[in-house]
Amino acid sequence: MKRIFVLSILAVLGSLTGFAAEKPNIVYIICDDLGYGDIQCLNPENGKIATPGADQLAAEGMIFTDAHSGSSVCTPTRYGIMTGRYSWRTRLQKGVVTGFAPCLIDKERPTVAGFLKDQGYATGIVGKWHLDFQYLDPKTDKAYTSKDHKTPPVGAKIPDGPLHRGFEYYHGFHHARNMDAVIENDRVIEHDDEINMLPRLTKKSVEFIENHAGKEQPFFLYVPLGSPHTPIVPSKDWQGKSPLGPYGDFVMETDNVVGEISKALEKAGVTDNTLVIFTSDNGCSKAAKIGDLAKKGHTVSAHLRGSKADLWDGGHRIPFFVRWPGKIEAGSISDQLICLTDLFSTTGQIIGATVPEGTCEDSVSFLPALSGDTIDSTRAGVIHHSISGHFAYRQGKWKLLIARGSGGWSSPGEKEAAKKGAPVAQLYNLEADPSETTNLVDKEPEVMAQLLALLKKDVFAGRSTKGAEAKNDVEEIVLWKSGETKGEVIQEKPKAKKKPKGKKKDKAA
Repeated sequence: MKRIFVLSILAVLGSLTGFAAEKPNIVYIICDDLGYGDIQCLNPENGKIATPGADQLAAEGMIFTDAHSGSSVCTPTRYGIMTGRYSWRTRLQKGVVTGFAPCLIDKERPTVAGFLKDQGYATGIVGKWHLDFQYLDPKTDKAYTSKDHKTPPVGAKIPDGPLHRGFEYYHGFHHARNMDAVIENDRVIEHDDEINMLPRLTKKSVEFIENHAGKEQPFFLYVPLGSPHTPIVPSKDWQGKSPLGPYGDFVMETDNVVGEISKALEKAGVTDNTLVIFTSDNGCSKAAKIGDLAKKGHTVSAHLRGSKADLWDGGHRIPFFVRWPGKIEAGSISDQLICLTDLFSTTGQIIGATVPEGTCEDSVSFLPALSGDTIDSTRAGVIHHSISGHFAYRQGKWKLLIARGSGGWSSPGEKEAAKKGAPVAQLYNLEADPSETTNLVDKEPEVMAQLLALLKKDVFAGRSTKGAEAKNDVEEIVLWKSGETKGEVIQEKPKAKKKPKGKKKDKAA
């Protein structure tokens, strides 16, 4: 029996060694506001948008059915991808950033791009950054402000953007409201109509592959698209392609990027040595007119409850496909729980390199899952976070939400749920109730207490994985945003108790 066990361990180690024997090219495509149900192969009955590019990628690789973004909105998720750390450990406790401000990623903090660059990779980003950076007047080096400039001026310099966080090449924009300001490397190079951005990103992604394929140096291409996020502007060639209107057209054009990148890799002869990941930063936005789409038979979140901004799974469970020919079995499926913060640790294990200290506090390698093995995790569970800063904790089949309602934009919100007398928290058994319809918080108090204790521990510790001592960037994090316990904080350093004052003498004595 012992010999069989040892042989099995050796077999697993051998498979991981095989993965790490070479440095594959890595292409990471992340869509913006693409719902779980927007991809047809994930929602075959109620997905009415054709997505042949993503479907083919899934068929040629592995589908993760329980993958989650680090947040149900944009900026926090992207911070987690780059750093392997939850964004609520920083100054960003809710919402998103809006640019014209210092970068959210501290200049001393390693990023996955910088790590891969140090390991010999050529690194490039084509698309949306949305992690803040400044725009400087090229003549005076004085920072422009959003108050004075709705759109960053052409020629503006960027002192703390992607080129200063591990990337060697950047072409794209900051976020949706400044999409008309086109950036290359560390400067705004032109102003262009928003409708041209997606075709531009498609072209630049293909060009990056053409320029780097065939060389001895491997490449890491990060493609954070700005679609199908608002403004919903499908280009002329894609208008009218979908029976669902502009949103359907825009999803189809977004899916086309996957197809064009796959073609470029094939043409360059590097498909077999390229790991491609396709995913989204959160669920579909209400700006897509979710109700109207549903009337036409299309459910943006498939069987999941909620959408972008929410704590329910529709807010943060996202499409996640991985293709690596010869390494991953085509058409395979994994139901293991992963998070987008896991990219950093995974790349480290793939290339056989140790990730830098002071990073990956919330990152676990999912490499074993790619060969059908169980992920070896020191993380007890995954923490979810909504646009308003509400927390949820997932472990196995159980999910605890520290919110009365959606924690986001879906109904009921917190005030509405409170008026209806909803409990201060929600607990769901996702194995029996994947649509989160039956709240068990009153029936399973022990489970709630266990998950709440794990959440507090992970927040307070500065990390959710085992490793070197870590610390949050802020001393206090508000855990309960609503309910009877509203305002309860997790403190980095518990405040010292005040010494009791001596009893006053009775004047009558």
